[in-house]
Amino acid sequence: MKAKVFSTFQLIFSLIFLLGLLSCSKTVVEESPKEKIELDFAKGFSIQKGKGFYILEVNQPWTGAEESFRYLVLAEGGQKPDGTFDAVINPNPQKLILTSTTHIPHLDLLGITTRLAGFPNTDLISSKTTRDLIDQGLVQDLGSGPYADPEVTISLDPDLMMISTLGDDLKYLDLFKQAGIPAVINGEYVEQDPLGRAEWIKFTGILTGRFEESVKVYDEIKSAYFEAKKSTTQINSSDRPTVLSGIMYKEIWYAPGNDSWGAQILNDAGGEYIFQDQEGTGSLQLNYEYVLDKGINADLWIGSADFPSLQDMGKSDPRYTNFEAFKSGKVYTYTLKKGPTGGLEYFELGYMRPDLILKDLIKIMHPDILPDYDLYFYQSLNED
Repeated sequence: MKAKVFSTFQLIFSLIFLLGLLSCSKTVVEESPKEKIELDFAKGFSIQKGKGFYILEVNQPWTGAEESFRYLVLAEGGQKPDGTFDAVINPNPQKLILTSTTHIPHLDLLGITTRLAGFPNTDLISSKTTRDLIDQGLVQDLGSGPYADPEVTISLDPDLMMISTLGDDLKYLDLFKQAGIPAVINGEYVEQDPLGRAEWIKFTGILTGRFEESVKVYDEIKSAYFEAKKSTTQINSSDRPTVLSGIMYKEIWYAPGNDSWGAQILNDAGGEYIFQDQEGTGSLQLNYEYVLDKGINADLWIGSADFPSLQDMGKSDPRYTNFEAFKSGKVYTYTLKKGPTGGLEYFELGYMRPDLILKDLIKIMHPDILPDYDLYFYQSLNED
């Protein structure tokens, strides 16, 4: 009788132990544990890392977007985690298509420029490394517009396509998806912190198997930015020059809002923006009389489109000549460096190198702080 009781106890214990093992095993498989990788300043995307995969979520794909996109970068042999994804990407794509010049520096800085297979309107590209590839016929010109010739794009059969969009051309995403082309949205331009825009190189780094390299590049840029910013922290308010920005277009004066990344760099450089009471991250639309009243005596005019000279600027609209900054030749524009086919390097590299923009502005406003620094993007429009 005792032996029978002991045997029954053993059987019950064994069943409980076995069920416990099965329960633990099932939990491990379903959870697909993920680690969130924290970002410094970028708010438009997030990163999660798991065993053999990364998950990228773009929550600000374009200005005013109400939808987000999830992308899975899955290593060969890796286990796909639970959830739905807008694209699944091989972690080391060799043939890339980009649609914004601001993404070109990502490839250059990560040492993978040779992976670029196609780009719309290659004349816009300034990068010397990329231009060499274009001249050798190794980069297909896709025509004007971001998706001018979808058939050519599909025929290139890229491993990855990275696009920048205003949200009005999403039909192409479905087209490329049907063709088996992973197309992801890069929303860097929505960021309003200068280093937030630069931090999107981590997004590209994960997509191209260069995450560690991208972190190193970003950290160097961040360090250079803060070092330059630190040099202006002791500037008294009375020593901050007043700065006018923007130009007229069809009777409207367009200038950056005070919450924009450009206004933030201007402030970090030790300037006083005359439109600091105008909130907003986008472009302000002001009337000339208001601007004249606010900015007629501004010390400097920075960001005056791409006029080749003060004379040409004055001819385009004689009202520009009423400002003291124009009269004194203190007008600066971002046209110092142009590619051989006319592309402005400022619009290509500026997002990725806010430290250079910051140093330029410090040099313009407080030349004694950086006596040995030469302007990189900006130049004076002084007729001399």
